[in-house]
Amino acid sequence: MNVNDIIKFLILVAVLSSFTYAKKDNPINEIDTTASSIEIKVDSLLTLMTLEEKIGQMNQYNGFWNVTGPVPKDGDAAKKYEDLRKGYVGSMLNVTGVENVRAVQKIAVEESRLGIPLIIGFDVIHGFKTISPIPLAESASWDLEAIERSAQVAAEEAAASGINWTFAPMIDISRDARWGRVMEGAGEDPYLGSKIAIARVKGFQGDDLSKVNTIAACAKHFAGYGFSESGKDYNTVDVGTSTLYNIIFPPFIAAKDAGVATFMNSFNELNGIPATGNKYLQRDILKSKWDFKGFMVSDWGSISEMINHKYAKDGKHAAELAINAGSDMDMESNLYVKELAGLVREGKVKEELIDDAVKRILRVKFQLGLFDDPYKYCNESREKEIIGKQEFHDAVLDVAKKSIVLLKNENNLLPLKKNGQKIALIGALAGDKTSPLGSWRIAADDGTAVSVLEGLKSYSGNSIIYEKGADVTIGKTEFISELTINETDTSGFAKAIAVAKSADVVVMVLGEHGLQSGEGRSRVNLDLPGVQQELLEAVYKVNKNIVLVLNNGRPLAINWADEHIPAIVEAWHLGTQSGHAIAQVLYGDYNPSGKLPMTFPKHVGQMPLYYNYKATGRPTIPAPGLVFWAHYQDEVNEPLYPFGHGLSYTTFKYSNLKVDSSNMKEIVVSFDLKNTGKVKGKEVAQLYVQDLYASVTRPVKELKGFELLELHPNESKTIKFLLTDKELGFYDNTGQFIVEPGEFKVFIGGSSKTILEQQFELK
Repeated sequence: MNVNDIIKFLILVAVLSSFTYAKKDNPINEIDTTASSIEIKVDSLLTLMTLEEKIGQMNQYNGFWNVTGPVPKDGDAAKKYEDLRKGYVGSMLNVTGVENVRAVQKIAVEESRLGIPLIIGFDVIHGFKTISPIPLAESASWDLEAIERSAQVAAEEAAASGINWTFAPMIDISRDARWGRVMEGAGEDPYLGSKIAIARVKGFQGDDLSKVNTIAACAKHFAGYGFSESGKDYNTVDVGTSTLYNIIFPPFIAAKDAGVATFMNSFNELNGIPATGNKYLQRDILKSKWDFKGFMVSDWGSISEMINHKYAKDGKHAAELAINAGSDMDMESNLYVKELAGLVREGKVKEELIDDAVKRILRVKFQLGLFDDPYKYCNESREKEIIGKQEFHDAVLDVAKKSIVLLKNENNLLPLKKNGQKIALIGALAGDKTSPLGSWRIAADDGTAVSVLEGLKSYSGNSIIYEKGADVTIGKTEFISELTINETDTSGFAKAIAVAKSADVVVMVLGEHGLQSGEGRSRVNLDLPGVQQELLEAVYKVNKNIVLVLNNGRPLAINWADEHIPAIVEAWHLGTQSGHAIAQVLYGDYNPSGKLPMTFPKHVGQMPLYYNYKATGRPTIPAPGLVFWAHYQDEVNEPLYPFGHGLSYTTFKYSNLKVDSSNMKEIVVSFDLKNTGKVKGKEVAQLYVQDLYASVTRPVKELKGFELLELHPNESKTIKFLLTDKELGFYDNTGQFIVEPGEFKVFIGGSSKTILEQQFELK
């Protein structure tokens, strides 16, 4: 035996020792988890594995039986159980709780030949038990520290419950509010979306994946899912390369650069090829050009769904297409474990592709520290101690307040007086303790949100009289069920109108039920669902002093409300502490500072609608009376509320814009911001850029910087932004990042409808 053989033998012994420890649960010296050490361990382990065991690591099963109950004896569950014992399962999802996770992990570690631990996945989207605002709402905070902290809370609770991998963040850019999954993302802008993607990855993963309070993140959905045609979920996507590179890709690049552990492909096709079988996306772009070292997981059943796309002729063909394209792990299609070994032996799939996928999966398991201790996430005492900690409730309350957007406030109706008023609280959503949890909160318990009614009653100085007026939904609402919207029952109107007549102020909480947005919940209308608009108008007839509080998971078209209602608050679905957050804003204990991450339309017919549009060849009216220009006959082009819009209980003045372009490598933009009101407040100052002409047409305006700052009354501050190649360049249609000389405009203001502008030349 030569020296190299001896070294290899010793490495194998060391690797096997760690597995032996895992099986016997005996302590060993801490394993070195530096990157080079992990690569050696991964390569060494791979040499020990049979082809079937390798493919097993690429197989993910949903929790398929009561893991603390009897072992399944027959059927599909029995087959999956046997796969688990053989080491033919690399990951399980939807197994939660320390007791359950320990049970499945024990089978994998102590009964399979090699004892390779499972990675346990779950949809921890905006919290586990303690629920933060839906991601779109959090994005309205523009507060990256608060968003990162929210993801940290979610990670710590999930990890304490045995989970070590989340299928989040969703970083799809979307411009169409009809698409239900806009609630799960960061909105319409790639710059803001990229910053938020980084914050969420950092929040979930921390600075060390081996720490027991962090979990692996997953950047999804790669790519283009947010551009589903007509806003219909799972629909076809057809975008040009300029949109792909400049709008869709940037948040994914940001997540990759932030060290995200995994990616998930998407349900849609792109250029006629389903993303799951798209080699260009997965191998050419992600793994080659971007040098991504983690692994790609399919979305639920998306490998087998390539048959429905009419891209694969059967399951065997689908498995072949997916692995050759670069999809490393099969979520619930069960096709890899059935078909890949045969495909390798037939020569249709190269074994080195299997090896590459398995190495990527094992690498993440090593990074999580699962080989050091496969039961590290299975501590019952920690689970009891961590879940629902007060500091978590404090954190989600903080981000909930920051997520609220004040859309309108005529005559300073808000904040409400704290004493001596009779307030009529109207709307079924005002008393609801489940809807505020929003969609994609599958580990949370129903009825655990603080309602608006409870939040307002926590202030004792006013008389609060509540009437729901009308139900939003009819019948029981469950995560997987279709909601039945109340379209006819107005029997509660009379009581609501009666209390409104005698009230000093009416607070109406209207909008969407928390499960009316999310996956599979696209809408063709963006108005208030059911009879709520009728209720709003009926109450308005008897008392015009109305504060409208919106609960929703997407932008809504509320033209009538904007024209008639003096104060409108966008309160989204804010999670566990929803009612307290809303009450504190309504009473002025927290001055709202949120800004819209998506444009609000005047009409659903404007969809898709977004601020960073292209000018087109006929962008404005050429002359009075002519009709041949880009517009509608029956609606204006402008939105109801622009991207970045959000008011405060104070006012801000922007002035003294200066652009110093003496250094072409670092152009300095400065301006003054002053609080001209009577109370302290926060403002998100926004910088936009326009490239006036380029080799590829550029948008009329692009967000390239923002700063959230707090000012006292009469306080001023000079703010500086730096524009470099990164902000002034763009991707051409081959995916190359270029910076072209020419003329640029800079815009400054509190929304995309900016106040100040100045021009400069880049030489």
